[in-house]
Amino acid sequence: MKLVKIIGLVVLTWLSFNASAKTDDTANLFSRSAEFSQVKISPAGDYLSAITSKDGKNMLMILDAATKKAVHMVFFDGNAQVGHYEWVNDERVVLQKEYLKGWSDHPLYYGELMAVNADGSKVAYLFGYQGGQQTGSNIKRNTAIRATAYILDPMPEDDRYMLVQALPWGGGGANIVENTQKVYRVNVYNGKRKKVAGAPIPYANFLTDHDGKVRFVSGTRDYVNTHLYYREDNEWVNTDNLNLNLDAMSPIAFGDDKNSVYVTANESGKPSGVYLINIKTGDKKLISQDKVVDPSNVWINQTTKKLYAVEYENGYPEYEFVAPKDPSATYIKQLLSALPGYQIHLVSQTTDAKIMIIKAFNDKTPGKYYLFNTEKLNLEFLVSKKSWIEPEKMAEIKPIEFTSRDGVTIYGYLTLPHGLEAKNLPLVVNPHGGPHGPRDWWGFDSQNQMIASQGAAVLQVNFRGSGGYGTAFENAGHQKWGTKIQYDIIDATKYVIEEGIIDKNRICIVGGSFGGYSAIQSATIEPDLFKCAIGFAGVYDLELMFDEGDVQQRRAGKRYLQRVLGEDEAVLKAMSPTHNVGKLKANIMLVHGGEDERAPIEQFEALEDALNKQKYPFKKLVMDDEGHGFYDDAHRAKYYNEMLSFLETNLKL
Repeated sequence: MKLVKIIGLVVLTWLSFNASAKTDDTANLFSRSAEFSQVKISPAGDYLSAITSKDGKNMLMILDAATKKAVHMVFFDGNAQVGHYEWVNDERVVLQKEYLKGWSDHPLYYGELMAVNADGSKVAYLFGYQGGQQTGSNIKRNTAIRATAYILDPMPEDDRYMLVQALPWGGGGANIVENTQKVYRVNVYNGKRKKVAGAPIPYANFLTDHDGKVRFVSGTRDYVNTHLYYREDNEWVNTDNLNLNLDAMSPIAFGDDKNSVYVTANESGKPSGVYLINIKTGDKKLISQDKVVDPSNVWINQTTKKLYAVEYENGYPEYEFVAPKDPSATYIKQLLSALPGYQIHLVSQTTDAKIMIIKAFNDKTPGKYYLFNTEKLNLEFLVSKKSWIEPEKMAEIKPIEFTSRDGVTIYGYLTLPHGLEAKNLPLVVNPHGGPHGPRDWWGFDSQNQMIASQGAAVLQVNFRGSGGYGTAFENAGHQKWGTKIQYDIIDATKYVIEEGIIDKNRICIVGGSFGGYSAIQSATIEPDLFKCAIGFAGVYDLELMFDEGDVQQRRAGKRYLQRVLGEDEAVLKAMSPTHNVGKLKANIMLVHGGEDERAPIEQFEALEDALNKQKYPFKKLVMDDEGHGFYDDAHRAKYYNEMLSFLETNLKL
């Protein structure tokens, strides 16, 4: 195998609006958003592009690939910013227009797609509710459509058209998301569109072929059960009729003939694998599967649209190359050798695959982008996501596994502060959100690195109910939010104590969303284990979830809550911190956004009232104009400062 040569590290001469002087302020250092993201190359390789920001708003930079000089900047006036974008041919990009609202924790997207040439010419409003030429505007607008659009297939090999999947707005209210999506063939210059397919099921995941035809779709009606359909004679056919005995099927790539398709799916609650199925015969073949975890990524050759690798992460990330001779598989192997200690992702490439953009990252590095010449095997450094982070000073993240009190193997990660012996350290337990679907991963985490920089270890637990370990493991957390899930978190904490790594007298627990619930609930169950607990955007009264917030507003959301929480009032109260504050001993800090829709402010107020009735002292921080998480860097820095001060006092850092 030829070796990749890392040539002179020539940083792109990109105008960086975030490149302020480095600060010694720890909270500000770790609260800053990425300087660059979505780094891409145009199909013919003439241009490079990336998202950066100015004054807190994202903008798109387009550069000449040869000179690395800026060609054009794409930005919006007012509170609008650039979201996700794609190159649809070598001269043109299509991008989402987002809006920053003070009451939202993230940019709001109303489904508008804009287009512009690399040199700034031929600006067009392609898709959205504000279609139609406006007086005094030089932006060409197509007919208005009340739908939220996403780029399904940019079809860069077709100079004039792309595929868009759109969610109609009809019906109003939160149940809009359950409307069935439609697919349109859209002209990338004038926005003229033609409907080519409609999904037979909500929450659609489409698969298109090389000719831009929609061939497969999967979806769900309850967030839990998934169904797969294939297109035959312009009609959708449900694969349930094939009796494949596979659950959660999602199409990912085509096989060698028109009747074969690769899907991710699982059998009998086991971790998901990759299967090759034949829609005519009903035959299935297991191609790849890990004994413990679901695939974290599947990798498709962008030139041939063939599956070549499956990525898993049971501890550290690793690849299984199902087509080891595929050129992309060879490139990844070469790059892993050239950049030891990093995980490699191929994120963008030219149509002929001669030039690629790769991202290299690990637990100490948020991510570095390189330009990779696959013919010369040259690797040229471009930019870092967060150039102010010094990897040599960051903490190491180590995978752990232990056996819970009832014999279940549980996995997680332990972040160990740089330069300190892993012995009798203070600890911050950081349970993830969800709880169902998300899981913790190996990689750079700003909050955990910030805590570790102060000399404390950080524990993350993929407790039962977490996603990524098979449906049986995830379902084992249903209706066990306040019991077995918390026992796994507590057992993990006791495990690292028994290993001699952690000082049992200096432990706090900090979490957001479901993690905020876990922070207070675990401190209720084991009041002598935790010196302090911080709940960020948490749910504290489980009965309230059926009445407040955006989950219960959807039909599928109500079915989901009934399944994962149950409706036994006595059980819900027993698992709710608001009804058990008398058991607390830890020092408490509550943080919330006043406009949180997922865990509405009523959740915070319910726990606040319960604590006040018990005359239990606590700290609080409420950001009236934030939502379910702090999007604004300054707000996040303020929270981090408050967090560090609270931890320093309680853990004696």
